[in-house]
Amino acid sequence: MVLTGNLVGQTEIKSDGDVFHELFRDKPHQISTIAPTHIQGCDVHEGEFGKVGSVLFWNYFHDGKKKVAKEVIEAIDEEKKSVTFNVIEGDLKQLYKTMKITVHVDTNGENNLVTWTFDYEKLNETVPDPKTLMDFCLDITKAIETHHLTILLGIEMGLTGKLFAQVEIKSDGDSFHHLFRHKPHHLSKISPKHVQSCDLHEGEFGKVGSVVFWKYVHDGKECVAKEVIEAIDEEKKSITFKLIEGDLLHSYKSFRFTMHVDKIGEKHLVTWTLDYEKIHEDIPHPTKVIDLVLSVTKDIETHHDLSPIINAY
Repeated sequence: MVLTGNLVGQTEIKSDGDVFHELFRDKPHQISTIAPTHIQGCDVHEGEFGKVGSVLFWNYFHDGKKKVAKEVIEAIDEEKKSVTFNVIEGDLKQLYKTMKITVHVDTNGENNLVTWTFDYEKLNETVPDPKTLMDFCLDITKAIETHHLTILLGIEMGLTGKLFAQVEIKSDGDSFHHLFRHKPHHLSKISPKHVQSCDLHEGEFGKVGSVVFWKYVHDGKECVAKEVIEAIDEEKKSITFKLIEGDLLHSYKSFRFTMHVDKIGEKHLVTWTLDYEKIHEDIPHPTKVIDLVLSVTKDIETHHDLSPIINAY
């Protein structure tokens, strides 16, 4: 019996292919927040994320058991959007003499195809082909897709940072932008578990320089935020709010929210961008704030028809 093998699994995703690739290349430690039932942790043991030759250590749950794996990032191909991991220690080495795992994304128009490839050599002929491991990787891919790849791309420079989150909506993009620009006070009707109110303190809704005051629930607590509408771009369907008072400023020296809508063919993609500066390095990056704004986005999507609200006076 041949001990070497090659196993390939594929699944189509609606999420952006570049974002998916960057998650596995630069932010694999964030997969535990996306697929916690499968991945419990990913730590750097040598080098740094996104660099060939670096060593990562994974804690994961596979075939009903807690397992570990130490892997070297063997190759990164930006053109093919691929990352190859070579397993050098861990539970898989009890079954396989060698195991290399490659994940890459092919983009064809609006379609993105994720391909997982295992190249392996079994220790003996009684060892099964790693089909359950392939199911495991495909399940993680689906979890990322379900999470809409909030995934959590970030740029971190000391205490300052930037987080991006994207989600596709079926609602009309113009109506979505109009809601946040002119009718944010209606969000409490659409997403009452998250937003209790949005009141105008200065100016008028939809005007740069105006001040709005939010009451909302975040991380299980009632919170407030006073924000200035800092910028509006009709062409990009974007609006930026700058936080000037409120609970988040207990942890962050500065905080800006930007929401914009892109139309790609018949699809509408909502992108949230958080620009922030932490008060000190022990403050976590605001991934839970990303979860909050995405939950509100999903509530708007569930609401479907926004026309009665958009047309209300």
